[in-house]
Amino acid sequence: MAKLVVSYVVLFLFCIFQQSNAASASYNVIKFGAKPDGKTDSTQPFLKAWSAACSSASPSKIYVPKGRYLLKATVFRGPCKNKITVQIDGTLVAPTDYRALGNSGYWILFIKVNRVSVFGGTLDAKGAGFWACRKSGLNCPVGARSITFNWANDILISGLTSINSQSMHLVINSCNNVLVRNVRVIAPDQSPNTDGIHVQTSTGVTITGSTLQTGDDCISIGPSTRNMLMSSIKCGPGHGISIGSLGKEFNEGGVENITLTNSIFSGSDNGVRIKSWARPSNGFVRNVVFQNLIMKNVENPIIIDQNYCPNNQGCPRQSSGVKISQVTYRNIQGTSATPEAVTFHCSPSNPCRGIKLQDIKLTYLNKAATSSCKNIGGTSSGVLMPESCV
Repeated sequence: MAKLVVSYVVLFLFCIFQQSNAASASYNVIKFGAKPDGKTDSTQPFLKAWSAACSSASPSKIYVPKGRYLLKATVFRGPCKNKITVQIDGTLVAPTDYRALGNSGYWILFIKVNRVSVFGGTLDAKGAGFWACRKSGLNCPVGARSITFNWANDILISGLTSINSQSMHLVINSCNNVLVRNVRVIAPDQSPNTDGIHVQTSTGVTITGSTLQTGDDCISIGPSTRNMLMSSIKCGPGHGISIGSLGKEFNEGGVENITLTNSIFSGSDNGVRIKSWARPSNGFVRNVVFQNLIMKNVENPIIIDQNYCPNNQGCPRQSSGVKISQVTYRNIQGTSATPEAVTFHCSPSNPCRGIKLQDIKLTYLNKAATSSCKNIGGTSSGVLMPESCV
């Protein structure tokens, strides 16, 4: 708990730091030629405003007034000379033809930037056409993530809404010190691979006060992620909050020091999940806390699955090398949509160790749910419904 308090103190100081440095230079995208009509390509005016802000020796602000702005694939590249605030009062709109974003995998990309804050705004990626292409089995592009931060440090994303991304909505990759707060993600529950927030190879990421309704994981946590705090999350529909899938590669960085607290899952496929491929790997998951969670009609409220092997390709009859240890589940209550609310199916060659259950109360149709354990060791205490198999 002390570590949690320290994280919140750091979070508070980070917010003050970000907001107390008022921008001394302001760049309105309309003055660079952007048109708020949703039809005129505003990509170049946005890039010109970014270039001006990026080269400013003093803190600067990019302002996007109300209206709809058509943007094609756009790269905001650093490093920049000073901190930049991006204030979006309007909506950024992707081209209706999904092929216009090409095969790069991104729509809006921030790369090698430091001390960038993004406030407000809506991203409308118009993903339905791309999902239809995927469903039809046609030859489709790879799909564009709506907003991505690569190799970025000291980032604040506040009050952003992202709807109908082609694939993942918000990606944080190879970053340090990122605060995501009061973000909203919306996509249909059957939209493929539309993860709300994906974090990988990053340290010091905090996600708080966010509502994530999507077709894949609300939050997905990939390899080499450390010191991550999630709080006050509303998840569902979607596939829950997932660590993994891990272990696809043999040499893979581990995941450690992850905390999720004070969150609600509603009608999601999973609640809290750890997932790894059934194949050799030197990866690991350790020091994870899931606490103070409410499940409302969730199919798999608590699950560890180390037998992931889609289409039985590349991993049949193999065993996961990912080592899972020191995972705590504390004060988790609510309802399961299936009879089995707790599933721990760990690796036969690398059993889960140090799994702790404390005060779990999950029911199915107003009766105690069931649990299932394979290859697991740990302890349990307090009220336990279903009965612990750990």
